[in-house]
Parts: sequence; C-alpha cells; structure tokens
Amino acid sequence: MKETIKSLFLTLLVVASMVQSYYLIYRLPGNDPIVKSESEYVEAETMGIPMEVESMIFPAQMVIHMGDDRHSVFYPESTFYNLINSRLKGRQFDGFQRYALENINWADIRSSHEGIELQFDGGVPVALLQKVMQISPDSLFEAESISKILIYNTENEDQVRVFFFSNEGGVVYEATKVDLTVQDVKQQINFGKDWVPYTLVNGYYIPDEPIDMVETGLNIDLYTAEQMQRSLFFDFSITRYIREKNGSEIYTDSKRSLQVRQDRNWMNFTDPAAASTGDNSPSKNVVSAVDYVNSHGGWSGKYRLEQSEGRDDDKHLAVFRQYYGAAQYGAFPIIDLPTFHYGTITLEMRQGTIVGYERSLLYTTEGTWSKKVVTLQGGKELRDKIAVISKEAIITNLYPAYIPSLTKEGLLLQPTWVVELSNGATRVLN
Repeated sequence: MKETIKSLFLTLLVVASMVQSYYLIYRLPGNDPIVKSESEYVEAETMGIPMEVESMIFPAQMVIHMGDDRHSVFYPESTFYNLINSRLKGRQFDGFQRYALENINWADIRSSHEGIELQFDGGVPVALLQKVMQISPDSLFEAESISKILIYNTENEDQVRVFFFSNEGGVVYEATKVDLTVQDVKQQINFGKDWVPYTLVNGYYIPDEPIDMVETGLNIDLYTAEQMQRSLFFDFSITRYIREKNGSEIYTDSKRSLQVRQDRNWMNFTDPAAASTGDNSPSKNVVSAVDYVNSHGGWSGKYRLEQSEGRDDDKHLAVFRQYYGAAQYGAFPIIDLPTFHYGTITLEMRQGTIVGYERSLLYTTEGTWSKKVVTLQGGKELRDKIAVISKEAIITNLYPAYIPSLTKEGLLLQPTWVVELSNGATRVLN
C-alpha cells in the first residue's frame, strides 16, 4: 500500500514539474511563447492606413490635345481628370502591334490632332495597368512598363488610334482593337476648351495663364523608434542599440538593421539576409511592396507609384510619392527635399522579398490648421524663369507640386513649380 502511495506521489510530482515547465516556456496566461519561429512575427499595432495597389496606379497628369497646337492639362483628383479617367477605365484595349518610336512624328500628332495623353512618368508595369484598365493579355508587351498612353483621332476623323509608350524608350505599342469612337474622344477633349491653355515646348507644357493651388497646413504626428522596432523585428527585445557620431541611431538583431535619424525624422530598414523564394516580376514586386508597407507603418494619405525599375543585381526598386489636393484644384505631388525628407516611401526587393525600406517617421493626421489659395505664375513670367534654368541643362518636365516644411503648428505644404532636367537634377521655382 505504501509503495502504491509513493508511486502516485512521484507521478504527481512529475506531472506538476511538466506543467510548471510548460508555463515557464510559454508564459501562460497569454500564450506568448519565449520560443518562436522566424515566420511567427508578432502582429504589429495598427500604425497607418492599409491601401490596395490599384489606388496607386494613376497618371501623374492628363494632357488634352485640341488641335491647332492648343493644349490643356488636368491634374489628379480634379473634376475633369476624374471624369475622363473613369470613362477610359471601362474601355477595352486589344490587338497590340509594335513599332519603332522614331518612325512616327509624335510632335506633329500632339500639335495637329485631337486627343488625350496619359502620362505615368516613371513607368507602370503592364500587369499593374491591367488592374485599372481593360487591357487584354498579350505576350507581345506584357513584360513592358508604360510611361505614356496617347489616344487621338486620325486626320480624316474616321478612326481612333491608341499608343502605349515603353518606359525603356525606342518602341511603342498600338492597340488596334479599341472600343472608343471619334465622338467619345471629342466629348472628352471638349472639357479642355474652357480650361487653362498650355503651350507645348520641347516635350513639356507651360501654362499660358497663372494657375491656382491651395497652400495647406496639416496636422502631424511621429512614429517612435520603438514602434518601428515592434513592427519590423522578429523579436525587438533582443535588438542592440548603437549610436553613431552623426547622431543616427541603429537597432540591430545581427540580421536586420534599423537606422533612425531623429534630426530628420527619417528611417532606413535593411534585411539583406531575407530569403528570396519568389520570382522577380516587376508587378509582383510592387504588390509585395504595398503589402509590406500595409503591415509595417501603413500609409498616410494618397500615394502614386512613381518609379518601378529593375537593377543589374536582380533587385527591384519601387518608389511611392505622396499626393495632396483639395477639391476643385486637384492633387499634386509632395517634393522630397535634400534638406527635409518627406513625401516618398521607397522599397528595395529581391525576387519579391523586401530587403530595404525607407520612409519618413512623420505622418499626417485629420484636420488642417491653415488653408489659402495661392496663384502660381504662368505665361511670360514663368517662361522667363524657365529660360534661366534651361542654360544649365535641357528641361524634360515641368509640373506643379508642394514643398513641405515643418512649423510649430505642423506640416506646411507650399505650392511651387518644379523643373526636371536631362542631367537628373530637379529645380524648384520659389
């Protein structure tokens, strides 16, 4: 009998020891284990707004060609821009043929024909354009990125022609099967007849009259280094802290590295050892980039895919530009300045896996503390300023944008003209 009691007692002790070990390992209550696999990232706190990639695919500007060398320009979120864009999204584009870019006089077409030109600047992969436009699958150009789409009526006005311009240059693709009529194009270009007239000069457009924008003061907040650690590291409690001589702070778990510049409200995260298991498709890389930001900081306002390009080392770069706008006036890009980094989110990928991530720690919150309409110069006054800059290098683009700056009240967005040069430089016309 005594031996039976001893056996039962020993059994109870063993069971109690096992339960205690289980509690110690898994930290009950809370079911938060000390031992985790690398795939089990802790769900980060909600830090921003999640967005779909489709919301970031839209033209930087829409040029209306009215014939007789008359033009106008619509900007994102303006009434006519939205109306034309929504109509084009429902049209079908099919039957693609490839041509050499130099075989067609594009300057003559833009000056002489009625049409619409969608400008995407840095290029959008065809697979992403297919998410927002009815573009039929076609092996001829499915691997391309598109910088412009030109839609115009032929000279005898019995046909609509549509060309997709490769971002690489040298070739264009014509959609020979389009459910757009000459009258459809005429109705859409009529929106530009009473709008601000623009003049085509060496490939870019100058307004003949001043244009209005809204100078705005936005409320802001700041992500902390601790928030970003929780969001980006497998286990942020084991990160080491290093302070550089230049004032930057580095947090690392020996595999990943988070660099925070508190004086610039900027962060740079790198994960060079990240396993690469997917393919290097540009469109899939961009989708992965959007999903990554959704889970690691989120978005603050409206963004556009500004740049999507591959690199020689099998890496892919995606840059998203923040836009801000007011009803009636349109939405415009916020310029990332060397003296004040804000307005862009940049990700570097290797076969769909994020290996680099840069962004501002500042984000906008609801409400504004200042608003006023500002008039940007046009006509001769603007031409004179541009003429001075053109002595430095060939001008490739001109567009309105916002200059960001920090004040005691928050983020101030001031309207300005921005000039892009052929040497890669950007100039702001204050």
